[in-house]
Amino acid sequence: MKSWSILTVAALLAANASAQAPAAYEQGVMLHAGDLLPGASLKGPSHRVREQVPTDGYMAYFTIDTDFGTFEATGVPQAKARIKEAEAIRKLVETSKSDLFAEGMKRSIEQPVEAVKNIVTNPVESVKQAPKTVGHFFGKVGSAVGRGVVKTVDRVEGAVTGEAPPSSGQAAKGIGNAAKGAAGFDKAKLDTAKQLGVDPYADNPRLQEELDKVTWAFFAGGLPLRIGAAAASAGVAVAATEMVGIPEDTYALTASELALRDERALAAMGVIPEDIKDFQIQRALSTTRRHRIVNYLEALSDAKGRGNVIRLANAFESAEQADFLINGLAILAAQQRSGAANYVSLPVLGRLPGGTTASGELQVPAPVDHVTWTEEVAGFAQRDDLGTAPKVLVHTGSLSPAAEAGIKAAGWKITAVPYPNK
Repeated sequence: MKSWSILTVAALLAANASAQAPAAYEQGVMLHAGDLLPGASLKGPSHRVREQVPTDGYMAYFTIDTDFGTFEATGVPQAKARIKEAEAIRKLVETSKSDLFAEGMKRSIEQPVEAVKNIVTNPVESVKQAPKTVGHFFGKVGSAVGRGVVKTVDRVEGAVTGEAPPSSGQAAKGIGNAAKGAAGFDKAKLDTAKQLGVDPYADNPRLQEELDKVTWAFFAGGLPLRIGAAAASAGVAVAATEMVGIPEDTYALTASELALRDERALAAMGVIPEDIKDFQIQRALSTTRRHRIVNYLEALSDAKGRGNVIRLANAFESAEQADFLINGLAILAAQQRSGAANYVSLPVLGRLPGGTTASGELQVPAPVDHVTWTEEVAGFAQRDDLGTAPKVLVHTGSLSPAAEAGIKAAGWKITAVPYPNK
């Protein structure tokens, strides 16, 4: 089942149409990947983006074949992130074959750091003390730590008795998961993710597995934060790159530190404590997604109604829904920063966020890939519950000629903007 988009829900909530739609509606179209992504990104050492990209009237659905599994992505920003993750996994896998990685694994067994000794000798208490994250990531961490502790104990006991240990890959996976309870490991992992230019809280299981495994080897082996040097020794250039949409302090602060920062920022905005609490445990929001929402709301500092946006986020049921809101807020924040708009309020239109400018204009962000004139798009464009203020659709991607004509006929101005990169 294709993922829900905010424009779809807005259409369902739309009032009776006040303008006539064209006699025939369009359907979603099949696009070429090269129409939406830079040509150089379509194929790499370990990935290939499938040429045919279906759309549903709003969003494009990409399929990316990699050496590490098939990745799916909804929308251009997520497709770019998945491509970056595939490249990062490749570099991590190659790093795990280096001499430095092997040395780190050896040291982690012979001379485990104090935090790891505590995990081995007090596994139950260590699990209780493991950092608690929120959202869908909480379940992953909780179960992974429990499984990893057993593997850590088995490996160290094997080293003492002389029994053959598991393979380095298996052991590193188990130890890496257990190490989430080791003081300092989370910081080391953030540094690894930063060097690779990926989201440290990405919901990509294979990426998380490789990040844990490689970071552990250098951290527990007394070679912390050396992923770049290790990769270079294996003939792989791992450079720090900027990941689209990831705030810089995501790499500097742990999940709990970010949560505290975001809690204080929302309180300063006047968001009520109950909504902040719900926001912090929203399962559709990863640590990075929550932090991006807060950052964009901070950029819209003169706008009233930011608490309404938090309540909107609290009602989401999937990461795709959250990403659509985040990308919409990114558009508004970019408009504000560039001086193209000065928002005084952030109305929530059903499940669709908007921005009202000082001049009274209502701007609605649409982080879409390709819009066709479907019945749902017509219902959105022709809704009569938005008042008499001038309306502007601020969109990424492209509109079909029929969609552009229909939206304009319904009284909207149209502004095309690039996908926000911060």
